[in-house]
Amino acid sequence: MKPVAIVRHVRSEGPAYFATWLEGRSIPWTLIAIDAGAAVPRDAAAYSGLALMGGPMSANDALPWIAPELELIRDGVRKDVPVLGHCLGGQLMARAFGGEVTRARVPEIGWGEVRVADNAVAGEWFGPWTAFEAFHWHGETFSIPPGATRVLGSTHCANQAFAIGKHFGLQCHVEMTEELVRAWCRGGRDEIERSAASPGVQRTEAILRELAPRLARLHELADRLYGRWSERLRRG
Repeated sequence: MKPVAIVRHVRSEGPAYFATWLEGRSIPWTLIAIDAGAAVPRDAAAYSGLALMGGPMSANDALPWIAPELELIRDGVRKDVPVLGHCLGGQLMARAFGGEVTRARVPEIGWGEVRVADNAVAGEWFGPWTAFEAFHWHGETFSIPPGATRVLGSTHCANQAFAIGKHFGLQCHVEMTEELVRAWCRGGRDEIERSAASPGVQRTEAILRELAPRLARLHELADRLYGRWSERLRRG
């Protein structure tokens, strides 16, 4: 089986629980570290799937790797290679599919409930789940691109995820681990302070409260989502 390509845009936002999940199921993966100077692959068919991680930059920025990554996403669709996007990765997917990325009405940092949409596509991906507590850290949001279906939403962000065939784009984070949450809180202390007036932003102490049980529940949801996505990986 060809590996899943995991595209990392910044060192602090690696695959975390997603990599753990793949390894626990003996699914090979390879890291494409854009932040370390790696080139964006040209041929999606070299991989069984494409997973795009997050980053502090905007999907609208004039960075040299953004246009090639948008083309890689489109190549994945053309060649039937499933694409999975986390936060910035989901925003890049939305752009590649004809959607827009704009400033969010309310910045979100910390834990918040996400609701599963009441439609057949959402039911296919999430089964009995109707809501869960996800982790958030974003100041922008995406529109639902043409042909896609909104499958997750929340009070402060209507479009938390979309699906289009075997491809899935997330605004919220389901890949978090304790190490990652604590690192983001340390590195993002100033951003939390600047955004403290937002109703979608939590203080650090609130983010870290009951962290282990929160992550355990989040990983149960991630198991479901990653499992459904991996069923669609190219096996040839």
